[in-house]
Amino acid sequence: MTDRFMAERFLPLTPIIYGLLLAFAEGPAHGYALLGRLKDQSAGRLTLGTGQLYRHLARLLDDDWLAEVEPPSDADRDDARRRYYRLTEKGRAVLVAESERMAEQLDHSRRLGLLGEEGQLAEEGT
Repeated sequence: MTDRFMAERFLPLTPIIYGLLLAFAEGPAHGYALLGRLKDQSAGRLTLGTGQLYRHLARLLDDDWLAEVEPPSDADRDDARRRYYRLTEKGRAVLVAESERMAEQLDHSRRLGLLGEEGQLAEEGT
């Protein structure tokens, strides 16, 4: 098991890597589905071309944050080239560590009065 100390040494993550890991937290996916998840979870702010996506996936596979898996039983079998990936224990540990780091920063921002409860910037002087 990857301990918290080891996971924290990879932080902070770039928004794209965090977004990809977060998209995989929903379950195994292939590249095209992953692009949709990334776009949806970021309200369209994070987008990747397919070349960029597969470079990131290769890195995440090399780092053992993702693993290739068999397609789920309900998968469309029309494209044999389609590869499915899932988070590994190491990838999940890094995702959790980064999520906790970001939550702490958000809490601190709220304590300083920089953000309201809904995450909106607070008006100066309020």
